[in-house]
Amino acid sequence: MVADDVARALAEDLRDGDRTAALVPPDQRLATRVICRETAVLAGHPWFDETFRQLDADIRIEWSADEASALRPDQEVCRLEGPARALLSGERTALNFLQTLSGTATRAR
Repeated sequence: MVADDVARALAEDLRDGDRTAALVPPDQRLATRVICRETAVLAGHPWFDETFRQLDADIRIEWSADEASALRPDQEVCRLEGPARALLSGERTALNFLQTLSGTATRAR
């Protein structure tokens, strides 16, 4: 189910390719992190992970917060490292899953 959800979302988001990511040299690497901006309950690890797995297995994700944990404003959620093109291509899809699922979990709690 998760893999199918992600495949559909990536197909929709990247149907015409990613012109911005194409401007980045193919061998460039990137390290970045996700920061929570509001009080929330974290949900969506599997969809976030799967988004980047489908784009490039070389991407590494280190979670700083557990699934279903309470987050505070400005708290680090995770760190990512890997090929810049793949990270840029998957950013919007992965964050959409994380925001939607975390928003639902936050409202339900």
